[in-house]
Amino acid sequence: MEPKKTTLFWHRRDLRITDNAGLYKALKNGVPVQPVFIFDSTILDHLPKNDQRVLFIHRELAALKKHYQELGSDLLIVVGNPIEKIPELAKRFNAEAVYTNRDYEPYALQRDKYLFDLLKQQSVELIGAKDHVIFEKHEVVKQDGKPYTIFTPYMRRWKEHLTSFHTKSYPVEAYTDNLRKVSDPFEDVSLQELGFSDIQTVEFPDRIPAVEIIRNYHETRDLPALNGTSRMSLHLRFGTVSIRELTRVALINGEKYLNELIWRDFYQMIIFHFPHSVTNSFKPEYDRIEWEYNEDHFLSWCEGKTGYPLVDAGMRELNATGHMHNRVRMVVASFFTKHLLLDWRLGERYFAEKLLDFELASNVGGWQWAAGSGCDAAPYFRVFNPTLQQEKFDPKFDYIRKWVPEFGTSSYPQPIINHVFARERVLARYKKGLSA
Repeated sequence: MEPKKTTLFWHRRDLRITDNAGLYKALKNGVPVQPVFIFDSTILDHLPKNDQRVLFIHRELAALKKHYQELGSDLLIVVGNPIEKIPELAKRFNAEAVYTNRDYEPYALQRDKYLFDLLKQQSVELIGAKDHVIFEKHEVVKQDGKPYTIFTPYMRRWKEHLTSFHTKSYPVEAYTDNLRKVSDPFEDVSLQELGFSDIQTVEFPDRIPAVEIIRNYHETRDLPALNGTSRMSLHLRFGTVSIRELTRVALINGEKYLNELIWRDFYQMIIFHFPHSVTNSFKPEYDRIEWEYNEDHFLSWCEGKTGYPLVDAGMRELNATGHMHNRVRMVVASFFTKHLLLDWRLGERYFAEKLLDFELASNVGGWQWAAGSGCDAAPYFRVFNPTLQQEKFDPKFDYIRKWVPEFGTSSYPQPIINHVFARERVLARYKKGLSA
């Protein structure tokens, strides 16, 4: 244990030094700061050993470690259960406090509450900061103090609250002299030690958003054949870019893009206020709906072999790249819940395994929206017609032909379900469940 008091900064969903709220708060305190990152074994143990997200995190940690070393310090990377590792590290470095950026998911809230009490017994303070969102918890609520459950009024109030203070960058660089000096760098943790493959099979999007894309976002965002989305969701998920930076860019260049960032805040606050929505329908009456259990339909959907080309293209893009275009995500999820009448939780879980940018709040929110069971969801009687969606958003089949090369040949499967039959069935099934 070090005789001199230190502070720990625990990196989690914020793999950067620049404009990092919690790190700024720790450094400004004046006590030498030792940055740490924990590969959470309780999460890693349930991931496939070729999970590309672990590869992405490992790559970003290497860059972060190098940045700290250039500043005369170093990032300590350990593997294990944070509930055990953080108290151990606090003792090892004689820490008087542990700073971190807040997380709003149920697992994180439960873990942090437990750690707060545990560290308190060691006379160590656990101090959180807001970094992952622009507004958190009770900052944007209705006049009666209750959380919004409809997006549009939330969005209006969000914009009314917004000032330059909320998007201002934290000047971390002014305080980096307060980093704990490390002359002998800590050992790195290899992917092999973690039990993961170091073979990269997908392309990670660039960290710098193209301003031109954000400027034209309102015109290009629904066309999957175009490079019309920013692909920033992965970087926002792991905090390799700052939400404040992206918001500043959006305020200048594109309100439609800004609204998408607000959706992200909205879903983060929904999961904070309504944690039951992770596993149960936000609207309880929707848990009365009787779902189908057709394994053949589920597998056809997973493999992109449903006979509906826009759905199939989306699923094949997801399986091959870990990404799926936003418009297509809506079509694919609607097809799953409304045409195949499969439980939205199964689709949400599949996306959770495959999406590079998987974020629990947005994923659950999106799937419940498609199923009609979520807050501000599409009404249950709104059933996307995949063929009309294709005609509108991929009229020349450019996106479809990229991902379904056999489309238009005898090798392409016939539709696994008839649209008219599926629509009539889902309307009857939902009506029965909701009136029970």
